[in-house]
Amino acid sequence: MSTSYPDGKESTISTSEFRVNTAIREPVVRLIGPDGNNLGEVPIDKALAIATEADLDLVEVSPNVSPPVCRVMDYGKFLYEKTKKEREARKTQVKIEIKEIRLRPKTNEHHRSFKTRDARKWLLAGMKVKVTIRFRGREITYPEIALNDLKEIAEELADVSVIEQKPNLEGRVMTMVLGPVTAAKPKKKAAPAVASSGSAAAKPTKVKVKAEAKSEAEVDDEMEAEIEVEAVIEADSETEE
Repeated sequence: MSTSYPDGKESTISTSEFRVNTAIREPVVRLIGPDGNNLGEVPIDKALAIATEADLDLVEVSPNVSPPVCRVMDYGKFLYEKTKKEREARKTQVKIEIKEIRLRPKTNEHHRSFKTRDARKWLLAGMKVKVTIRFRGREITYPEIALNDLKEIAEELADVSVIEQKPNLEGRVMTMVLGPVTAAKPKKKAAPAVASSGSAAAKPTKVKVKAEAKSEAEVDDEMEAEIEVEAVIEADSETEE
């Protein structure tokens, strides 16, 4: 829920703790009415009277300003909607589990292979993996040994992971965090050139139309020639008579 202020800004209401109705001890408050309008600074008695008249509650929503901001609202409904929103937010929240494998600088390669096999399984399942190498005694004087181990593990799991946190030494512990590789979206194949094929198909049509037009012209010429021949024949017959 947001509250409007005179300067036009909005502030998100913190729902951790509220003082309601007579629990508000300030003599003057800045009041937001039941319709959301800013009513300015009013005495606490008048603010309570407005809330009572509207059959609602007077809730102190911003106690850290002077005077504090109070709003006339249905407090029970407000808490219900707050709880509902938090429940929905938890449902949609993506939880990424972090697994951990622990090694020593003297861990042999055979034992380490079991650890990396587990790490691969977790990474493929979408989890993060924290690789921890703990030093004992004078092992801390040779951090490069642990650093090489972490590099080899990262290279071995490079096909299923990315390094989210590079090897970091804190006290007697060196850690590295690997995250799962996000699947890349397949690229769309280019659509076939429909326009070119369409234009190629259109050309024979034009040729065909031209050919048909030409044939019709030739037919007309032939008909005119036949008419002229018939006229000549009739003229000759009349001459003979």
